[in-house]
Amino acid sequence: MDGKTSGTLYLCATPIGNLEDMTYRVVRILSEVDLIAAEDTRNSIKLLNHFEIHTPMTSYHEFNKIEKGHTLIDKLLAGQNIALITDAGMPGISDPGEELVRMAYEAGVPVTVLPGACACVTALTMSGLPTRRFAFEAFLPTEKKQRRQALADVAAERRTVVLYEAPHRLLRTLTELLETVGEERQIAVLRELTKKHETRFFGTLREAVAHYTAEEPKGECVLVLSGKSDEEISEEAAAKWQDIGIAEHVAKYEAEGMERMEAIKAVARDRGVPKREIYKEISG
Repeated sequence: MDGKTSGTLYLCATPIGNLEDMTYRVVRILSEVDLIAAEDTRNSIKLLNHFEIHTPMTSYHEFNKIEKGHTLIDKLLAGQNIALITDAGMPGISDPGEELVRMAYEAGVPVTVLPGACACVTALTMSGLPTRRFAFEAFLPTEKKQRRQALADVAAERRTVVLYEAPHRLLRTLTELLETVGEERQIAVLRELTKKHETRFFGTLREAVAHYTAEEPKGECVLVLSGKSDEEISEEAAAKWQDIGIAEHVAKYEAEGMERMEAIKAVARDRGVPKREIYKEISG
């Protein structure tokens, strides 16, 4: 394709549900490369057949990513151009593609991205929740200790959080979020994105649990959860110090070497109140 000694690794986005979201550029590159590495060849062959792409294909997935990764790097170094695709969306997002990208850079192989559909960004923009700052969690861990820590991290996150979930685990995850995060936190549940039966549920976690208890979810889901609000943070700060008096709180910081006004500012910050309230309390 380009005459270079080393081939190029192309990360190609594929549709997440609607075949019309396939870009012209991706169709062209998939037709021109020497080999396509696909997460699930049985799934991807349907996509390739639809667009009449006849490029040879090989499997690259979580369970062969190291061994097959070395094989693909050898082919790239020998001058072959390879396209990496996932089952749906952008390779490298919540799939083993990141490992192949790392190996390619370490081997000096050029990597480029052909952008397109991505469930994370699609759901975020459709959710109606703040998009300026967000955290992507993908699927929560299945191991209990890791899952508890991940849920705690989500509960403490001030940014909007995006998670993936399978329909048969949705109610369990929503229930765990409710128990960890709180029942009034807002959440959008996006199902079957870009497909005919695409839906958006929006409400509190309490309402989401009630809704999906009554209605069995179908189709892959993306959850978009609002971040912790300033009000929640202030309430938690106030609760943390409720067992200690304001004067004692100020004295604690003074004992650590702070000047009086510096200690007052620190106490006000801890309790989420204006510093004038703290000054008034200890001066009264």
